[in-house]
Amino acid sequence: MSDSFSEIDLAEWEVPWERTRPRDPFVAPDGMVWFCGQAGGYIGSLNPVTGEMKQYDIGEGAGPHNLIVAEDGMVWYAGNRRAHIGRLNPETGDVTQFPMPAESGAKDPHTLVWLPDGNIAFTVQGGNKVGHLNVTTGEVKLASAEEDGSRPYGIKVAPDGEVWVVLFGTNRLAHFDMDNPDMNNVVLHEFELPRKEARPRRMEISSDGRIWYGDHRTGFLGVFDPKDASFTEWQLPSAAKARVYGMAIDNTDTIWLVETGVQPNRFVAFDTKTERFIQQADVPSGGSTIRHMYYHEDTGEIWFGTDSNYIGRALIQPRTGS
Repeated sequence: MSDSFSEIDLAEWEVPWERTRPRDPFVAPDGMVWFCGQAGGYIGSLNPVTGEMKQYDIGEGAGPHNLIVAEDGMVWYAGNRRAHIGRLNPETGDVTQFPMPAESGAKDPHTLVWLPDGNIAFTVQGGNKVGHLNVTTGEVKLASAEEDGSRPYGIKVAPDGEVWVVLFGTNRLAHFDMDNPDMNNVVLHEFELPRKEARPRRMEISSDGRIWYGDHRTGFLGVFDPKDASFTEWQLPSAAKARVYGMAIDNTDTIWLVETGVQPNRFVAFDTKTERFIQQADVPSGGSTIRHMYYHEDTGEIWFGTDSNYIGRALIQPRTGS
């Protein structure tokens, strides 16, 4: 692999609440890092300057799976075990719940993303749906995948504002069509990957609008071009052992993936312009499993949580000289 990037600066903070599966960190406007304690049922905060952590109670059994932070500092999380999306006010500790529609089957909100208008799109893995939440009214609209057990999983917003998801229970990805003005007929348009055995789990979208996905089952990085509906795939360095999971893309359109099938977990970088894997780095704590990652463009940092009970940061700095 080339040396087009300087050595990856990896740092980790051990979470004091044991075996709580800290995951899905997100950087707030004030620089505080927020994360889910999935197995501990809490929302946590990390001050990356002092290392101080704080825990926030969001109610018994919530099972927080993923979170995102609004410009006003409100923390929005997926209440994966209690069929709601929640909003935590860090100043007061108050939690407001936005329940999924009764009888919808949307029992487990999974991953949330911000839409350009400030509302939220999200996946519902077990419920087999993709949804839209109006953060002002609390109204939820849902679209179902074509096949039972499709497991909508990773979700991202393209530069043109369109929403794409990967269907982890199938070899498909989908476009979440929200063009209907009254949002009453949201639908999924599905696209089949070239290999039946592929199982895409996480995804990213490059600045040219191409859809990149990690095939967790057989160890490929793939790309779908909506312009011509074409697919291209590259085998990861650890091949079928990779169990690629967490993904992030930086402002140079370099994709960062984590191979979780090897121990320690391994960061792998892929240059989408030269279409080559360019660097690897092992996670100091081992990682166990890194499930989701978040790129913070202002600081050039990728944030991640580990099943080994750490919150981690990878400082990505492209080499500027020869």
